[in-house]
Amino acid sequence: MNFSRVDRVNELIKETLAKIITEEVDIPLGVFVTISKVDTSRDLRYARVFASVFPEKKFGETLRILGKKIYFIQGKLNKQLNMRPLPRIEFVPDKTEAEADKIEKLLKEIA
Repeated sequence: MNFSRVDRVNELIKETLAKIITEEVDIPLGVFVTISKVDTSRDLRYARVFASVFPEKKFGETLRILGKKIYFIQGKLNKQLNMRPLPRIEFVPDKTEAEADKIEKLLKEIA
């Protein structure tokens, strides 16, 4: 499989952000944040970071924490990426897992 530069940058940002959030951002105990996908623009100036949170009820609170720490996270990311331009990140809620859970529950009810 031949990956483009944008695909490689997406994967690098995903791995780096996961490490930064896990090690350096104060997320409440018992809450797990997963960076499920990164979608970087073709010019590499902007990156939408899709984040999912478990348990689902802590989603809003956790996204607010990430929003407040965005400049700190961006700074750490910029220091670790050896590239130009440096993409500006934006956290976006990833509701894929929540939607999958709803569908699974509905299928169990039908069965």
